Amino acid sequence: MSAGRASEGAGCFTWWGFSPARILLSTGPDKFGEEANILLVGSADPRHILKTIAGLQDEQSLHVYVIENSMEVVARQLLLLYVALIPQEVMGIYEKAEVFLELFGNCEIRSQTWENLQRAASQLSVSVTETLEEAANTCLDTTLLKFKERDELCRIFKLWLQTSSSEHPAPIRMSAAWDYRVRQHLGTRYDSRKGCYDWDLTMKLHSKGCGVINKQQYVRWREQGLAFEMREGTYHITNPTLLSSRAFNQRGDKVSIRGYWGDIVSSPYLSFGIETDDESLLKTCNGQHTKTAQDVSIANVQRLFQSLSSRRGCLTTPQSDSETETARSVSVHDLMRLNGVCVTFLPLDSLHKLPEKQKYSHYFNTIYFSASCVHQLGPVIRQIAAPDAVLVIELAKYILDLSKEQEAGFAEKVAGVALEAGFEPCHEGSVGDVHAVFKQKM
Repeated sequence: MSAGRASEGAGCFTWWGFSPARILLSTGPDKFGEEANILLVGSADPRHILKTIAGLQDEQSLHVYVIENSMEVVARQLLLLYVALIPQEVMGIYEKAEVFLELFGNCEIRSQTWENLQRAASQLSVSVTETLEEAANTCLDTTLLKFKERDELCRIFKLWLQTSSSEHPAPIRMSAAWDYRVRQHLGTRYDSRKGCYDWDLTMKLHSKGCGVINKQQYVRWREQGLAFEMREGTYHITNPTLLSSRAFNQRGDKVSIRGYWGDIVSSPYLSFGIETDDESLLKTCNGQHTKTAQDVSIANVQRLFQSLSSRRGCLTTPQSDSETETARSVSVHDLMRLNGVCVTFLPLDSLHKLPEKQKYSHYFNTIYFSASCVHQLGPVIRQIAAPDAVLVIELAKYILDLSKEQEAGFAEKVAGVALEAGFEPCHEGSVGDVHAVFKQKM
């Protein structure tokens, strides 16, 4: 078990995934043709989207549909994709990677990143409000969301825009919200928490193949919620994108409390920082890694952003001299447009309604479920899966609160649920014990 209370460490809001980024079109035995449709259920962040785009051939086109558990997660997905699509002439790839990773995995951010967040939230709010029928950018398509969901997105973006003033209450102190979670998780072990951190890192993450996660950086994240510290600056502004509301029962009444309710054990390094195609980043010397998960994350994200730029279409409108002063505030319409790539966000409750629509009949080539959404998998999925469809399910390998027996039990449960849904294990293109891959039973 993890050195803490079971089920508390992962949290109830999934801000990042519990598995590395995957090229989802290469996980099965069959290679897809020129067009591919992917359904992501609960992926939590855009890692699979970015990685899959990077793996596309020039002649291939991709349409990704995203279903999440909450609008807070949808808002984060939109924000991170917005940052990824900022044109290179407005923000260089290295700076963009820094901003992306800070917003992605840091509970507190620098003032420069805060300014970028404010501009992005403002533009996203305008886009969600004004875009009703045709998306301003095909990679940020919210036109299929319900009106109440769009209203909720706008409310979230406005929360991000609020600052401490006479008109607004003082923002939540993230340091206090984080410390509250740590205390709840460790209980009486709080005073010896450094030993608990070391146990989870050495006996859990390192033993699972994540040796590139550096002890100093992991302990800093466990203690402060600061995963990526790439420049000598002051990380002191609360990252509002990691705040959410959770309902508690108090004397029979439900009370909503705003705070940090995400992962405090596994770390955001899992998404981009533990695997890489560049073997030099995983070199060891005297048994110690010469690079860290932060280094790997930066390199991977930069490479993904470079791939986006290579698929970039023509500029929509040339930027005039009068726009140079506000060049860093890019409207959704003026973000990079990727040739043959669309990302569409579906309503939260749409999974079991998709079979009712003719468009989605035997439509998806790849269907992905996160570990937290496996319970939503059922026989109706066959109705929306293409004949050669691959079902990819995230396993519980990196959910550290689970014992080895619970982890194995979860894998068995996943196999059983997939079998009931009409899928059988697919050993070709398998990705080990991180994801389970299935194909339709013939």
